[in-house]
Amino acid sequence: MSEVVTRSRIVDAGDGRIELAWAEATDTGRRRDINQDAVLASFPLYVVADGMGGHIGGEIASASTVERLTAVVDHGAVSPKTIEKALARAVKDIAAHPETTDDGTGTTVTGLFLDSTGPEPHWVTLNIGDSRVYLLRDDTLVQITTDHSVVQELVAAGRLSPEEAENHPYGNVITRAVGPSDSVRPDYVRLDVLDGDRFVVCSDGLTKELTDFGIRHFLRECPDPADAVTAMLDAALENGGRDNITIIVLNVRRPDAPADAE
Repeated sequence: MSEVVTRSRIVDAGDGRIELAWAEATDTGRRRDINQDAVLASFPLYVVADGMGGHIGGEIASASTVERLTAVVDHGAVSPKTIEKALARAVKDIAAHPETTDDGTGTTVTGLFLDSTGPEPHWVTLNIGDSRVYLLRDDTLVQITTDHSVVQELVAAGRLSPEEAENHPYGNVITRAVGPSDSVRPDYVRLDVLDGDRFVVCSDGLTKELTDFGIRHFLRECPDPADAVTAMLDAALENGGRDNITIIVLNVRRPDAPADAE
């Protein structure tokens, strides 16, 4: 793994600056031969993709998806519409790739972007699959995204407790992905941009090894995004590293925001 570094960006929000700082890392883990995860952390879009299907099929799917989303960032027009167009193109890329032979080849795609097109900037999270976005606000960690998985459906139906879900044999079976079908639309959640917020975007390689309590612990111990990413990655590897692990940590500061914005 290359060195983890913190990058930053200052955004003019009209009523004051938004200061962003982030870092990211991806690791093969201790038990996998190749890394089928891919990551994009480039303002204003922060995304993790966790590939699946065949020996290299997942790698093709996640890389194709991140490549298409990178083009959206490069064109400077990130929105639900442009994201969905990029995902549709990624589906075609995956199907047309000469080394994609598994009908189940696909990838999760989960993350968030800063939408500053309206009078007030806001975050928009997006999710397909079981990678996750967490938000630490006022020292409380909340999972913003909802997993698209068989286990989550059983929990929602009251047939499984969250504790039972942690070690369920169908824990890796997801119900929505980029690749297996032509139509793919993420779930979206809008969030205010508040001073002090911290986001974690991660593949399930992290959440298999760290509880929500553990993620919160390392965020509290490590104010700098690079330090937080490194600490969580090291802990996940120490706890087994059973899968590929990808993590983004994003810090938000609004030093000039009016008091009533809080």
